[in-house]
Amino acid sequence: MKPKPLLMLVVSSSTMITTVYILILIFFLLLGPATSVVLPKSDQDLIEFPLNLEFLEAEYFLYGALGCGLDHIQPNLTDGGPPPIGARKANLSPLIRDIITQFGYQEVGHIRAIKSTIPGFSRPLLNLSAQSFATVINNAFGKPLYPLFDPYANDINYLISSYIIPYVGLTGYVGANPNLQSPIAKMLVAGLLGVEAGQDAVLRCLLYERATQIVSPYGITVSDFTNKISELRNKLGRAGLKDEGLIVPPYLGAEGKIEGNILSGDTNSLSYGRTPEEILRIVYGSGKEQVPGGFYPHGANGTIARKYLKLGRNLQE
Repeated sequence: MKPKPLLMLVVSSSTMITTVYILILIFFLLLGPATSVVLPKSDQDLIEFPLNLEFLEAEYFLYGALGCGLDHIQPNLTDGGPPPIGARKANLSPLIRDIITQFGYQEVGHIRAIKSTIPGFSRPLLNLSAQSFATVINNAFGKPLYPLFDPYANDINYLISSYIIPYVGLTGYVGANPNLQSPIAKMLVAGLLGVEAGQDAVLRCLLYERATQIVSPYGITVSDFTNKISELRNKLGRAGLKDEGLIVPPYLGAEGKIEGNILSGDTNSLSYGRTPEEILRIVYGSGKEQVPGGFYPHGANGTIARKYLKLGRNLQE
C-alpha cells in the first residue's frame, strides 16, 4: 500500500527538521568552547577592567580561608601572572572560614565567566601582605596604629579588611552598566553585580552585628573602622559621597530617618556607581589613576588601566 501524500509530507518535514537540528549541533560542536562572542570594543574594555578586582578578591578570600590561591585552585585562569605578595591563611573561626571559602570559590567563577566572554588578561601582581592592609588602615585614620593592623590575625580583623574590597567592585559594576551596549555584556555584569552585592551585604551584616565591639588593642569600635575606611575611599575617589560606613548621621540613613546603615545607598537607597578612574585611585591608594601602588604595585592590567599607566609614565618623562 502506497503512503498517502499527506503522510509522506509529514515524514519528509520531520526528517528535514531533524537533519537541520543535527547540522546545527555539529556546527556548534566544531565551533568549540574557546570561541568568544564578539562584543563592541567599549563593552570589552568595561567588562575586562573588573578582572583586576576579581583577581584581588579571589586571591584574598582563597588564601584567607584555605591558605592557597588560584595557582592551586584554578591555575589556568591566571594566564601565568605572578603570584600575590604576602597572602596567607587567616586565623578564622569555622563559621567565618566557611563564609570566606564560599566567597573565594564564587570569585573563581567570576573570573571564569569574564574570561569565557572576552579574552581578558593575566593576573596582575597583587600585594596582599599585612603591611599593605595596615597602610590602608593607617591612611584611613590619618595616623599609624600600633601594633600594625594585621588582617590575618582573627575574625574581626579579617572582616574589617574584607570590607575594603568587594564594595569597590560593586560600585564599579553599577557605574559600568549604563555604558554597556550589548545585552550579553549587560547580562554578565548584572550577574556579577548580584553576587558582589550579596558578598558586601554579608560582610556588612557580620560587621554591623559587631558594630560596637572594640577592636583590640586599638580601643576603636568596628563601626569607627568602617566609617574611616569609607571616608578614605570617598577622599581617594575624588567624586563626592559614594561610600558610607555602618553608622551614619540620620540624614544619610534610609529616608533620612535612621543611623543604622546595613547597606550603603543614595537618597533613594540605590547603589552608588564608580568609574574605572575612581576605582584605580582607590585601589592604588594614590588618589591618582596614573600612579600605581597599594594592592597593585605595578598597576592594574587591561586596556583602561594600562592607558592611564602609560599617561603617567609620559607625564614623568
